[in-house]
Amino acid sequence: MHIAELKYDGHGLIPAIIQDAQNQEVLMMAYMNAEAVAKTIATGYTHFWSRSRSALWKKGESSGHVQEVRQILYDCDKDTILIKVIQKGPGACHTGHRSCFYTDISGNEVAQKVFSAEDVYGKK
Repeated sequence: MHIAELKYDGHGLIPAIIQDAQNQEVLMMAYMNAEAVAKTIATGYTHFWSRSRSALWKKGESSGHVQEVRQILYDCDKDTILIKVIQKGPGACHTGHRSCFYTDISGNEVAQKVFSAEDVYGKK
């Protein structure tokens, strides 16, 4: 991967779509800065930039539901990353769902929770 070719936005961030490498399910979308991209490549586990906390974080550092990287791709404009992962643990979403994409456009939940967010994170 030619990391220098990636195009970050004005805040130094690039969107990263996280997809299950086995069944192609989109698990989540988060932002990465150059440090998060480099750390993801170096460790083989996803790292992101938290816009709310202004801090680097490893996916699963609290829950243990880490994401093992299998492949990193970027789009034709080089401004979005697709990371194919093996999701360790039952889910990627902090709400207790496997995927962050569990609500349809009408506001209906279309997927069940796969773990208790309260048990894992100690909050509702």
